[in-house]
Amino acid sequence: MITTADEELLRRAIAVAAHAVTLGDAPYGSLLAGPDGAILVEAHNTVQRDNDISAHPELKLARWAARELDPETAAHTTMYTSCQPCGMCTGGIVRSGLGRVVYALATDQLVELNPASGAWPAVAQDGPALFDEARVPIDAFYRP
Repeated sequence: MITTADEELLRRAIAVAAHAVTLGDAPYGSLLAGPDGAILVEAHNTVQRDNDISAHPELKLARWAARELDPETAAHTTMYTSCQPCGMCTGGIVRSGLGRVVYALATDQLVELNPASGAWPAVAQDGPALFDEARVPIDAFYRP
């Protein structure tokens, strides 16, 4: 359930996205709010500026949370973001231990506004293969 406090923090994430546009960056913004609701850190999309396909604000903040927050605090921290996180960012968010994500635009709404946002081709994946060989470094690391 999205509360009035959530809406205020979402408005701030949208403002971060709007500010990104004034800097020549893509219009996506995010922030993390700690357990007490205070803003911990903000970020916007710098994919073009940094020439880095992973420079989404959600992934930047997930990485920050994994580095800077203890697991208990991360679990009670919420990410507010102007658009629903993509698959790449969702993976980072899960691994960071963040407890909640609140977003403004859903992916399908974003694609309606900007069809190019949904134009990613499928990538073929083949496997699994070479189990006995591939397990050697895994066993060496996890079962010393």
